[in-house]
Amino acid sequence: MLNQYSFQHKYQAGTTLIEVLVTIIILTFGLLGLAGLQAKVQLAEIESYQRAQAIALLSDMAERINTNRAQAASYVVDSIGDQACADADGTLVGNDLSQWCNALRGAAEKMGGNDVGAMAGARGCITEIRAADATAGICTPAIYQVSVAWQGMNKTAAPAVSCGEGAYGVDSYRRAISTRVVLGLPGCV
Repeated sequence: MLNQYSFQHKYQAGTTLIEVLVTIIILTFGLLGLAGLQAKVQLAEIESYQRAQAIALLSDMAERINTNRAQAASYVVDSIGDQACADADGTLVGNDLSQWCNALRGAAEKMGGNDVGAMAGARGCITEIRAADATAGICTPAIYQVSVAWQGMNKTAAPAVSCGEGAYGVDSYRRAISTRVVLGLPGCV
């Protein structure tokens, strides 16, 4: 019986080393896969944070327009935030647009003297979709579209919203969200 064990042991001595090497290789591929997954999770987290910031900025401007209904047409702007922000001119609309521009540029947070608080390359657009018409019998409310666009971290389908179109190289890196502000005419019959 002793000879049988020594015979098996003699031929199995190298298989343990091969098993260890195979285990190390499998473990290495597993760890590489885990590192890749971690990188994708971090990208998704950044994209999610940027979208949350964009929603907050979008809601802020929609509320500002809704609050200042009489001057709503003065808020219309092709693109804001992509260049230096204009100083507030003392009017409510000028102050609102200046504050929104600074928020889009991330002025609330600074690092090394640079604004870093918002999305990458954020810009806002406000368009008038339909002007109000208080004519008797017609009575249509004004409709404005507020949009926020920014640079995403990876390619996706290009958004249907035109704000920021062509500003981020390949359009599939552009992210954009929008909302409509409908300003009804309370005295309209």
